Amino acid sequence: MSSAEESRTAAETATQPRCWRRAAEAVERAQGLPRPGERVAVTGCGTSWFMAQAYAALREAAGQGETDAFPSSEFPLGRAYDRVVAITRSGTTTEVLELLSALRGRTRTTALTADPTTPVMATADAVAVLDWADEESVVQTRFATTALALLRAALESQGPLPAGVKTVAEAAVDAELALTQPLPAAVLGAEQWTFLGRGWTYGMAQEAALKMREAAGAWTESYPAMEYRHGPISITGPNRVTWLFGSLPEGLSGDVARVGGTLLADSDSATGPRALDPMADLIRAQRLAVAMAESKGYDPDHPRNLTRSVILPN
Repeated sequence: MSSAEESRTAAETATQPRCWRRAAEAVERAQGLPRPGERVAVTGCGTSWFMAQAYAALREAAGQGETDAFPSSEFPLGRAYDRVVAITRSGTTTEVLELLSALRGRTRTTALTADPTTPVMATADAVAVLDWADEESVVQTRFATTALALLRAALESQGPLPAGVKTVAEAAVDAELALTQPLPAAVLGAEQWTFLGRGWTYGMAQEAALKMREAAGAWTESYPAMEYRHGPISITGPNRVTWLFGSLPEGLSGDVARVGGTLLADSDSATGPRALDPMADLIRAQRLAVAMAESKGYDPDHPRNLTRSVILPN
């Protein structure tokens, strides 16, 4: 890929504000989304699991019901839920399909997918098709965040949001900023990145680290923000970045500075405007992943050792 040629991943990343707004409009037509008071589990694999984690934490914080998140391969079939929501871009992932089949007739299931021609359409009880957010790139960007935008918009329509959480419309505005703000030089030139989050933003941290590993083969880690000082800070030092999604724990800035690391966080004015919705801030990490991949001569659309969907042999 020439330096002048934009990757599909970069192009798809740039469409996220429009996709999120369309997801918010689609909530009224979507079938099978969790209702207030239901006991819900959300599931997926890889990126979809991290979106499930974010939604589960948001839904519980909004007081709309107990909500768990599991990778599909580790789902506890012995637990009782009113509804299970599966996120699957391809609609073909083996672990997701096997789980939905195991739950058939026992628990109501809903799938969020990008492809209406795949087996998940017949495996889940209800399906929300987000085909406008489908992707050509192997690496997920816009589908995952659009699925989360749909679930967030449903929370908005059902009751008050947790304190400090923006609406999807506000997040879309922030996403437009995230697409245009220059990435700090210290972040672009780092050799290692640790992503942190609290509550629902821990899912964003997990996903940011995964994007960097997938697209750029980068050395990244991710942790709950309050766990960072219980060991992971040992990896921090000069030319290494600690990137925080959400609120900054007291004293963390000083701890990162003490060991010579660079902190990227909302309260750090040195990095420029940072009052972004965490889902919009994820776009900056997606852009960083593409930039790092291209700087190494990698093709971000076709990362090493990965395929669009994991389909296991029978």
